[in-house]
Amino acid sequence: MSLLHVNNISHSFDYKLFENVNFSLSCRESMAILGVSGSGKSTLLHICSTLLKPNAGEVSLFGNNIYQQSDDETLRLRRYDVGIIFQSHYLFKGFYANENIELSSFISDKEIDETLLKRLGIADFMDYKVGDLSGGQQQRVSIARVLAKKPKIIFADEPTGNLDDKTAQEVMDVLFEYIERENATLLLVTHNQNLAKQCTYKRYLHVDGLKEES
Repeated sequence: MSLLHVNNISHSFDYKLFENVNFSLSCRESMAILGVSGSGKSTLLHICSTLLKPNAGEVSLFGNNIYQQSDDETLRLRRYDVGIIFQSHYLFKGFYANENIELSSFISDKEIDETLLKRLGIADFMDYKVGDLSGGQQQRVSIARVLAKKPKIIFADEPTGNLDDKTAQEVMDVLFEYIERENATLLLVTHNQNLAKQCTYKRYLHVDGLKEES
């Protein structure tokens, strides 16, 4: 059974954004979504991750249509099974780095993997306030916060946008290793072709759906 199944998704604002988007992802699979700015990549990610109801079509997570379930069921999904890495960090600025991660761990009843902090290169500044961290450090803390709850599916919107190439690759290695180890799934929005090529699937978003291009 697919962890994520998208069936004929269409969405528009004052103009048609995209239509007839279809794909499925199973355990240990990843998909990179690419496209020009304004093509709707982030919007599609939000639709797939319970944050935005599409104009038409269905999104199923773990076999259930997420836009036909109760608010309590959606909240449970977000709390335990879905991890979202945003372009903006959305960290609690008045908190320390470790407190941001510990909060996620506490809410999801999961223990923090100290090895993960070292792999992400953030173990040495856990006692820094978020406001004292660089943009790249904050981004890595936000990724650690998501992984701390051990989600079954990760939605990542430009997760390496604030990182240099070397650090970006190291962070993506952590994400790829995570989905392999935890039998999880990754849906990635990126402009980085090199990172996209490492995913199981690479697709371009157009107004008439997702397409495979060389």
